Amino acid sequence: MAERRSYSFIQWCFYYFNQFLVRVVWWAKVPDKLPIPDDQGAVIICNHRSSVDPCVFQVVARRRLVHWLVAALYKPGTIIARMLDVFEIISVGKNGTDVSPLRGAIREAEKGELVGMFPEGTINTTDAFMLPVRPGAIVVALRAKVPVLPCYVEGTPYHKVAWMPVFMPSRIVLHVGQPIDLSEYYGQDRDQEVVTRLTIQCVKEIAKLAGRDDFEPQIAGKGWKTWQ
Repeated sequence: MAERRSYSFIQWCFYYFNQFLVRVVWWAKVPDKLPIPDDQGAVIICNHRSSVDPCVFQVVARRRLVHWLVAALYKPGTIIARMLDVFEIISVGKNGTDVSPLRGAIREAEKGELVGMFPEGTINTTDAFMLPVRPGAIVVALRAKVPVLPCYVEGTPYHKVAWMPVFMPSRIVLHVGQPIDLSEYYGQDRDQEVVTRLTIQCVKEIAKLAGRDDFEPQIAGKGWKTWQ
């Protein structure tokens, strides 16, 4: 495995600014570190209530960037788009038909990097615990041959304007589960039944972290197909 590179100067600047936001503005309660070895790739999955959810994880990941898959909502060249580039965010098109972001996520995980994915695919602004979920994270984990790390974040501030939560005081708590070993299912990433079952299993672990043991995840859409 290649030697892990350090942050660039501008990444360090954003890292310390993010520390200030998470620790001071949002009063976040987070674990000391993630239960993943420094040289181990993994796919982090989590509920999604705010545009700033990924910021909380970067504090716990310490000097490891988490490469989040995020919807491409901003035009290239804008300030926010450039900030996302600094954090090496993997942009996902609105129509969801482009599979290159998933391939990029697989490459990062295979290299021993951390990849972050929201199974709901969008911010949940409803009263439901979680929206119907998509199987992409499980496909990435199976193809990259890495574990899935379920997490639950509560208290992140929400505003319909994506950058506004940066200025909104809150009290955030991040719950981190144990890595889920999927090695028994490697090579079965094109089996719809297997991937669906694993998706439900892993999302249930998110619910357990929230004390919602009775939650039954729903799969978004019907008859989805794995990509080649």
